[in-house]
Amino acid sequence: MYSGIVNGEATTFGTSGLLYRSNKVMYDRATRSLWNQFIGEPVIGPLADSGIRQPFFPSVVTTWEEWLEEHPDTTVLDRNTGIYPPDFYVPENDPRAIYYDYFTSDEVMFPVWNRDVTFDPKEVVVGLSIADSTKAYRVADLQEVRLINDTLGGLNVVVVASPDSRAGRIYERGDATFALPPTDEPDVPPSALVDESGAAWQVTETGLVNQSDPSEVLPRIPSLTSFWFGWFQYHPDTEVYQPAAQ
Repeated sequence: MYSGIVNGEATTFGTSGLLYRSNKVMYDRATRSLWNQFIGEPVIGPLADSGIRQPFFPSVVTTWEEWLEEHPDTTVLDRNTGIYPPDFYVPENDPRAIYYDYFTSDEVMFPVWNRDVTFDPKEVVVGLSIADSTKAYRVADLQEVRLINDTLGGLNVVVVASPDSRAGRIYERGDATFALPPTDEPDVPPSALVDESGAAWQVTETGLVNQSDPSEVLPRIPSLTSFWFGWFQYHPDTEVYQPAAQ
């Protein structure tokens, strides 16, 4: 989820129909420059080599059920888009879905030259970039542990994950070390954490909020949910979270 502001001007983006390393190439409608969507940089056109890199916002890949439980007042895009009929939009695990065969296959649609066998190509990871350091957290591991205190690029972080969906939210943690509270429910995403002093922190979309002092907030850090083959292509020196190390 990227900013739609380019060089101080609001614009919109479209799909060029091109791929680079099996990733979508976008174009902006202001300059018609082509953009690498995985890293948010213009690669061909007037903005190429300009040094621009679009800031992106924290987001999660989750289920509608889980999101609605956490955000009951949310709005949602209606399936009556006027482009396709409502019954066109089916879950990815439905055989009628356009990309069902792709998602259920172990292989990528087009050749990928830079591969790594740490995970299967389509293993889903949550990727984090801080300064020149990167790290990948396999979603299956996040679902198992649900909470990870970590350090990357000299910054202390904490990863809070769902046991069911692909949602993995990452926050700065300062000098604190977090744990799940005694009231934790293991079958749902953590809604609160406790630090080593026993202070409780609320888990929100924008940050961890100290419940005894709401002015103290540990901000959320943008991350990227991706297939492993996509993350590794752009971050071949990435670290990989190892559950046994926790």
